[in-house]
Amino acid sequence: MPALLLLASLTVSMLASSGAPTPLYAIYQQRWGFTPITTTIIFGIYAITVLVALLVFGRLSDYTGRRPVLLAAIAVQAASLVVFATAGGVGDLIAARVIQGISAGAALGAIGAGMLDIDRERGALANALTPGMGTGTGVLLSSLAVQFLPAPTRLIYLVLLGVLTAQAIGVLLLRETVTRAPGALRSLVPDVSLPAATRGPMLAAAPVVFAVWALAGLMAALGPELVHALTGSASVLAGGADVTLMTVAAIVATFTLRNTAATTVMLTGIGALIGGSAIVLAALGTGSAAVLFLGTAVSGFGFGAGFQGGIRTVVPAAKPHERAGVLSLLFVLSYLGMGGPVVIAGYAVVHGQGLVGAAREYAIGLIVLAVFALAALARTSRTRRVRAA
Repeated sequence: MPALLLLASLTVSMLASSGAPTPLYAIYQQRWGFTPITTTIIFGIYAITVLVALLVFGRLSDYTGRRPVLLAAIAVQAASLVVFATAGGVGDLIAARVIQGISAGAALGAIGAGMLDIDRERGALANALTPGMGTGTGVLLSSLAVQFLPAPTRLIYLVLLGVLTAQAIGVLLLRETVTRAPGALRSLVPDVSLPAATRGPMLAAAPVVFAVWALAGLMAALGPELVHALTGSASVLAGGADVTLMTVAAIVATFTLRNTAATTVMLTGIGALIGGSAIVLAALGTGSAAVLFLGTAVSGFGFGAGFQGGIRTVVPAAKPHERAGVLSLLFVLSYLGMGGPVVIAGYAVVHGQGLVGAAREYAIGLIVLAVFALAALARTSRTRRVRAA
């Protein structure tokens, strides 16, 4: 159990590090004079780097063991935090995001597979809980630092650096759960193929996972600015509250639905995503920040349910030596959903639509994605029933 908690906490700190810059972008914009599209490009570069790292390093821990990959990923993440803490311009932010993306991409599959090695049921729950928990923690701590503490653009990264150092010591003491096997270098060649047993489940889960992570991308990149636009407040804490609310709702969904059938959980996630996006549209039409927060909470519940349902649909079909690779491909889908649409939204903000207009189109797009995911899930479930009969 302590080993599972350590690995879960490592996912939290890794993704807290990726969420920490979100409340700080307004400060960076004031200092260096860049536009919202630059913010979304920085965010998109991070997502793309994570994708590449997942494809290159995602299966490595199945051959070398979990610990070596995790220790290397922690060291790279620490380097990114140093770059953030000493950043002097947009170029430094981009460099830090690239380094951070390499670390996260290498670590996510190894951490997730390690938790499943230790305890299959609790590990699956932890895999679903920790991404939202990590992002929300990073945004909340960073917002509090900006609001109440000195030197927030340095302090939050130094605190996270201290946490990662302590976790590295814990990883050194972990018992290895994978026997080394030949093929480590060959595993670095990107491979998007799936074990046969996981292809059907992945086909059912993929549209849902993509859709719910597209929501996460919107909230992480543009959520604070949207809150500022509707409230008229420049409070960083208010802006960060929207992202934190989404992740809290996701955690609640993951925990309360943990014993529900995976397909039902995914259907719940789709329904909440559609309902939450519709409420966000109403908020944008009325200019109500309170309605926006309600829509965020409902959508966040959908994020937690949809992602948990996807993990619980796909991962149980993978064998132990396949887990890191399968989880990495799930995260590839996640970061495709997070990174691609939000860059398009950033372009729309700057070129004609404005922030509210771009958010409105994004919310409509989320509803369309969710409806498509619902149709795909129904079709896949029907095919599986026919084959079973």
